[in-house]
Amino acid sequence: MGTVWTDTHCHLDAPEFDADRPAVVRRARDAGVRRLVLPAVAVVHFDALRAMAQAFDAAYALGIHPLYVDRADDGDLDRLAAALQAHRDDPRLVAVGEIGLDFFVPASGPERQLALARDRARQEHFYRAQLKLARDAGLPVILHVRRSADALLAGLRRIGVPGGIAHAFNGSAVQAAAFVGLGLRLGFGGTLSFERALQVRALAQSLPATALVLETDAPDIPPQWLYRSAELRRAGADQGRNEPAELPRIGAVLAALRGWTPDETAQITGANALAALPRLAALALP
Repeated sequence: MGTVWTDTHCHLDAPEFDADRPAVVRRARDAGVRRLVLPAVAVVHFDALRAMAQAFDAAYALGIHPLYVDRADDGDLDRLAAALQAHRDDPRLVAVGEIGLDFFVPASGPERQLALARDRARQEHFYRAQLKLARDAGLPVILHVRRSADALLAGLRRIGVPGGIAHAFNGSAVQAAAFVGLGLRLGFGGTLSFERALQVRALAQSLPATALVLETDAPDIPPQWLYRSAELRRAGADQGRNEPAELPRIGAVLAALRGWTPDETAQITGANALAALPRLAALALP
């Protein structure tokens, strides 16, 4: 079978893949990426995401992304609960996600600060509600972490869930240890490929081997070899589209940081993915 890579976070349903989705999956399989996890971002996408996971031998997660809560309501939480119940026996349903908090946008001026405070409260309401749904369903979570690690940890301490993944982790070493202590793995992707990403690379190098999983977040977070600066984009250069076939090359960066072979890296991070998302183990490799 050769080396088996696991992409724990890929938005295969994104419109960027509409023109060539089967070819994207084929390139991933050819590169050895045999497990794909597709997280949802909004209730309206649930049915299409489930069908896509079935069509492409992938796993999926159901949840409401923090940047989509402004177009969601409590009825969507009820619909998420109903979907988790309806598909509780679907082995492809491996987590509740992508959920979490995103406090990245800086505030400027009192009106903007008030709007952001309201948005933060709304995000936290949806985050806590979805943690409870994950706990009640006995499912791990896939967490969106952006300038929000401490608030996410506070929620996890109040509402325990059976593990999961802190996706695209970029917090401190203390925060990383706290997530790991609560039973979560940490997702690393294209950011590792940038030499200036000193903190992320240091964490990937120093954390316990059992804490690490790999991801692409495709089509987002392009690795260095696909990235185009704002200046180049203004000059007409296209931003390179990330896709799951890039995972082995991202894995090679992690291998170099850790002193592992690529095969060891795929095996270690794959085993960690199965530990974080146990239902993945029930799926036959395509």
